[in-house]
Amino acid sequence: MQYNMQENLNILWTECQQILKDNLSQSAYQTWFASIEPIQWENNMLVLQARSQFIVDYIEDNYLDILSRVLRKVFGAQVQLEYRILMAGSSIDIPSDSMKLSAAPKVTIAPQSIVEIDNEWDSHLNPLYTFDNFIKGEPNKLARAVAVEIAKSPGKTIFNPLFLYGGSGVGKTHLAYAIGNEVCRLNPAARVLYVAANTFKLQFQDAVNHNRVPDFLMFYQSIDVLIVDDIQYFADLRGTQDSFFQIFNHLQQSHKQLILTSDRSPLELRGVQDRLLSRFKWGLAAEITRPDYQLRHDILMYRIRKDGVKLSDEIINYIATHVTDNVRDLEGVLASLLAYSTLTDNPIDMDLTQTVVGRLVALKPQTFDTKDIITTVCQHMNVTEKVITARTRQREAVRARNIVMYLIKKYTDSSLAQIGACVHRDHATVAHSLNTMDDLMSYDAVLRQEVAAIERALGR
Repeated sequence: MQYNMQENLNILWTECQQILKDNLSQSAYQTWFASIEPIQWENNMLVLQARSQFIVDYIEDNYLDILSRVLRKVFGAQVQLEYRILMAGSSIDIPSDSMKLSAAPKVTIAPQSIVEIDNEWDSHLNPLYTFDNFIKGEPNKLARAVAVEIAKSPGKTIFNPLFLYGGSGVGKTHLAYAIGNEVCRLNPAARVLYVAANTFKLQFQDAVNHNRVPDFLMFYQSIDVLIVDDIQYFADLRGTQDSFFQIFNHLQQSHKQLILTSDRSPLELRGVQDRLLSRFKWGLAAEITRPDYQLRHDILMYRIRKDGVKLSDEIINYIATHVTDNVRDLEGVLASLLAYSTLTDNPIDMDLTQTVVGRLVALKPQTFDTKDIITTVCQHMNVTEKVITARTRQREAVRARNIVMYLIKKYTDSSLAQIGACVHRDHATVAHSLNTMDDLMSYDAVLRQEVAAIERALGR
């Protein structure tokens, strides 16, 4: 059946819209395609009207492939596309009677067959980062609890904005992604957007260069949950900060959620306008600190179970003890161990672990005050300090004394004579005790666990 294209343009475009609806998320369709209107169809040239150049550019960058397939299916293989843009002067909201039409460049669509297209959402979230695989511990306990509440009711809690800060690799971006992914899961229609601060800066600069700042602002003010990563990169960028200030105010007043991450607290940010800094403090600034031993251990156990790997307690303890800076280093060491083991067909033993850790992590000399070691051992083993220095040969006393000497040797630069002075023993006795401990540590799992517990109490 042949259609009179001019008379049936609306019908054909409605058919295109239905295909787009079926293949895009509701939010993606509503954001980019719902407002587009068909203007003309003549000589294989389809003219569509968009509300802004920003929308046209975004469609061309992200959805031209699907749009071309849909148009070829409905309008035929020779279809060409041209846009008309509604120009609204310098203001974002202008009455329709003051608008005028302006042509955008023509786009020729290359022939391409129609195929099934998966649903997609342009949030730029990484779906791999969720609450389920964000391991909870003391360093992130508050931040994670608040994040879960925000995901349930974005924009409706007192935590707006949520300002997550901490060092590199401690989990700020993971947690921000987790919020966004959970919001999308609970409310697929929500407009959630993740953007790195540097990307936002480049987008703003491009909008300025092409006189599209109103479109840029309009787009960001339409977001329900805006996640800006590494906000410290806004420092000394006056124009970028001015635009973000307008976006921030609009979203905040509209009860939309803002989530910001930074490598430092709002109080430590330099080169950021005071009016922005004051707004960063409106909600909650939650610090995520370096993972402690328990969190590092739990992260390793999660990854080991997930990857189906078997590692001894000794190796797990060694990694958790020596890889202390951030989660990325932990995951990097574990991945490298698996790679080495697979490629060389060798088991993951302590020698391999020490080699990999030594190559990937700058091992810091671990030093303690001997007094701290003695106090920690006594508290853990429920003995007094007098027992450590006494001449008694009771089993509990000998065991505690040997552990003290072992740890002083491991974590201080003390000589054998200095170690002996701490426990009132001579050089030869210390040497014998250390040899005994080295031997016991090689096969006595209970002793290894006890020493590891004391090391954790020391902060290692």
